[in-house]
Amino acid sequence: MKHLLMMVTMLAVIMFAACTQEKNKQQNPDNMTTLKLTQEWDKTFPLSDKVDHKKVTFRNRYGIELAADMYTPKNAEGKLPAIAVSGPFGAVKEQSSGLYAQHMAERGFVTLAFDPSYTGESGGEPRRMASPDINTEDFLAAVDFLSVQENVDPEKIGIIGICGFGGMAVNAAALDPRIKATVASTMYDMTKVTREGYFMSTDSKEQRMAARKAMATQRTEDFKNGTYKRAGGVVDPLPQDAPWFVKDYHAYYKTKRGYHERSGNSTDGWNAVGCQSFLNQPILDYANEIESAVLLIHGEKAHSRYFSEYAFEKMTGKKAFESSVAECATANEIPTGKYAGSYKQGNKELLIIPGASHVDLYDDVAGKIPYDKLESFFKENLK
Repeated sequence: MKHLLMMVTMLAVIMFAACTQEKNKQQNPDNMTTLKLTQEWDKTFPLSDKVDHKKVTFRNRYGIELAADMYTPKNAEGKLPAIAVSGPFGAVKEQSSGLYAQHMAERGFVTLAFDPSYTGESGGEPRRMASPDINTEDFLAAVDFLSVQENVDPEKIGIIGICGFGGMAVNAAALDPRIKATVASTMYDMTKVTREGYFMSTDSKEQRMAARKAMATQRTEDFKNGTYKRAGGVVDPLPQDAPWFVKDYHAYYKTKRGYHERSGNSTDGWNAVGCQSFLNQPILDYANEIESAVLLIHGEKAHSRYFSEYAFEKMTGKKAFESSVAECATANEIPTGKYAGSYKQGNKELLIIPGASHVDLYDDVAGKIPYDKLESFFKENLK
């Protein structure tokens, strides 16, 4: 009996310790016990002397642990407005999202640039998968994390989504009223391009069925092999006859300008079946129910500009201007000034940057990212 009591007591102690450990893991915003994060500075941009930086982790509601960089204005006091940032699709926080986050921290915001689930330093297996639901949830989990930080005002949280995560950001805004302001920069609607192809080039039942069959066949092969085939990143070397927007991507991801070893776009790409669910799951269906402010920013010469035009129409019920998908397909030929400018409907705005391409809004090389506009937008809407 004595030995039995000792065993019961020891078991109780072990269970209590385990529960306490799990509780501490949930409560400690800087917990890094699961993920092995690179501690040295390995961004594609230099560290600003105007901000403090640290690495943090947090979990989404699927239990996936996400890795992030937190940027805070130096010598900041009190509770500040905060912004979560992610994208582009296939990129990592050491690229565009970190750059946006650092710039906004310089302007007085607590910012969080995170790697989405299954990518970069974040958790999730198999690697380089994507999901309209989980990737939207990643934004919501970032809001969870920011909401409980001592230096953040939980009523003043916004988000920035870049490229494919611009669409995820708009979807997150439609889902979570805690998000008081949203920016989608050079956005893609990944579900739309997966369903329809670029410029609606595969927009038919037959073509979608062919894509479904190809994915299904690949899944069987992957299961047989016990490995997941990669779809490949940005093409390299670059073919002479590559479309101009592919050249645009190459100039960023495959050069010192934006290359990063953890970025799928820079290296060997996505899981070949990683975007399968995008075929059946449009993410902007409820964009018209977003009550908070949304700013869409796009380059006038971007091949992807029609995604922001589409999102603006979905949110407001009105077209910003009459243009066509075909024009965006040959966007380099669009005269500067033809569409550039601001188009507003209530608290929704589409801002077209004159002469800018899709990738011009990834970094500061072209000087096209309107940081002053971002600052004024968030300060106006995170009051």
